Amino acid sequence: MPEPLVFMMGKHPAPVPGDLRYCKNHMWCRPAGEQPSVLVFGFTAYAVRLMQDVYFLEWRVDAGKMVTLRQEIGFIETQKATSGLYAPVAGTVVRFNTALLNDPGTINLDSYGAGWLFELIGDAAETLDAAGYYAHLEAGWDATQRMIKGQINAGAE
Repeated sequence: MPEPLVFMMGKHPAPVPGDLRYCKNHMWCRPAGEQPSVLVFGFTAYAVRLMQDVYFLEWRVDAGKMVTLRQEIGFIETQKATSGLYAPVAGTVVRFNTALLNDPGTINLDSYGAGWLFELIGDAAETLDAAGYYAHLEAGWDATQRMIKGQINAGAE
């Protein structure tokens, strides 16, 4: 199994487990079990750290529906922002983690476990391994820091 990595967000560690695949929209994925084409998706520790507390989650497609890459599939409200959630790969939604509708805070506490988001039948070929995702984080970290500082400064006005 590939070694886990830790991306440092300033003083805050963001674990990048080595056994998962990653999407550029900061979701992880792994095979759901017996069927390798069924993938489980969730938010990475990096995404959770940026979002801070998740308050509200809503799905905008139904299980059994086909989705295209980057199609809006849901909506999330966090301490930092309100935004759409987009399909990280094309495929057919198998099911959503309905427990999150009642308690989306589980995402904050266990994003790589009980805080998983949905299952989808799709192809993980376009996803990144842990090292590739880490490199993606490194490449965008300066811009992310500028964005965070801009939000903090805008809130102080």
